Amino acid sequence: MKNLTRRKFVKGSTLASGSILLAPSILTSAPIFKNDVMLKLAVVGCGGRGTGAASQALKADKNVKLVAMADAFEDQLQKSHENLSLMFTADRVAVKDANKFVGFGSYKKAIDEADVIILATPPGFRPQHFEYAIAQGKHVFMEKPVATDVAGIKKVLASAKLAKENKLNVVVGLQRHYQRSYLEAYKRIQEGAIGKIVSGQVYWDGGGVWVRPRLENMTEMEYQMRNWYYFNWLCGDHILEQHVHNIDVANWFIGEYPIKAQGMGGREVRKGKDHGEIFDHHFVEFEYPGGAIISSQCRHQQGCMNRVSETFQGTLGNVHTKGGSTSMNSYAGDSIYKHQGENDKNPFQVEHDELFAAIRNGNYINNAEYGAKSTMSAIMGRMATYSGQQISWDDAMNSNHEIVPNEDLLAWSSNPPVIPDAAGNYPIPIPGVTKPF
Repeated sequence: MKNLTRRKFVKGSTLASGSILLAPSILTSAPIFKNDVMLKLAVVGCGGRGTGAASQALKADKNVKLVAMADAFEDQLQKSHENLSLMFTADRVAVKDANKFVGFGSYKKAIDEADVIILATPPGFRPQHFEYAIAQGKHVFMEKPVATDVAGIKKVLASAKLAKENKLNVVVGLQRHYQRSYLEAYKRIQEGAIGKIVSGQVYWDGGGVWVRPRLENMTEMEYQMRNWYYFNWLCGDHILEQHVHNIDVANWFIGEYPIKAQGMGGREVRKGKDHGEIFDHHFVEFEYPGGAIISSQCRHQQGCMNRVSETFQGTLGNVHTKGGSTSMNSYAGDSIYKHQGENDKNPFQVEHDELFAAIRNGNYINNAEYGAKSTMSAIMGRMATYSGQQISWDDAMNSNHEIVPNEDLLAWSSNPPVIPDAAGNYPIPIPGVTKPF
């Protein structure tokens, strides 16, 4: 990877480097499943998102049945199974006890049982799970982000290449690409309605997420797995886990990926021992090859302005996107386009509708490449805020940045990659001191 340039990466999109060994394909091309053939589904990661994705998959195609489940925690798997069993009949949620796989490494057994795989564990494990699923010839829905370090990005792109060769369908949970309001905005941007995008502002500002208490006799590994959001090897920080949506929209609308990132961040409000090692705010400027500058901000602070949206300025006008609504205006104040999506279909459902339609009709969807590149953009942002340095795409991609251990080697007694000091405090990144990679 030492000689990999950003241009080769973006244009090639496959990381065809001698340093990456692709698993041998077991297929020459993916089979087409006719409408009356029952598709077998497995879910790896049985939390709220995995349960929701399994539900949407079952709704997307009447001839799909859930046959296998895997999770690190048995209680989480059983709760997910109970909830799904209340929503669907026993012939649709048909998971035998023998196909409920628990613990580290359980993902392989679940993947082996099915035709279509949902990957919804904490994102640090995503590259390893995706690699195995594609090597086994499975179609995949995987949640965003798709990695938490550069090593993971390289692994996902190598697997994306193999999926492409074998025409395996891959949908990534960056659902704005399946949301009508965003698709309508993108169409008009492509048609030149606001000219060339030269700047923009993207936001994911909110109050934060759950914290789960440390219980008696809980190992450090279990504590971090239960509170995965606060540890970078598992989550990647909220600039990656949540804000990747908005950064991805910027990349999509501009049609490029950033070449540089610089910014600032820290822990100002949410800074207790129970908040692990991540920041509570990030502000990053991304520079794109065509000259556009995107200001990116995300925040986890209670009592502040909440905002999840994107705004872009073109040479002829601007566009505002937020959930199901889009407005596009000229600088003279004239409305170019307005969309209110009260009757639009839920994009979370559309993702699965299109995935299963492609599996049935032999079309081909592969979101893994742009999912990986947008994930990498957010990782660059984290590198910039943690270090206080300007980060280039080339330097980051050519680094040996790796923070996630092999899941197959982990156990509940294992030490996680980061551990607290004697007072229970975790090491916190310090701008100007912390190395970017």
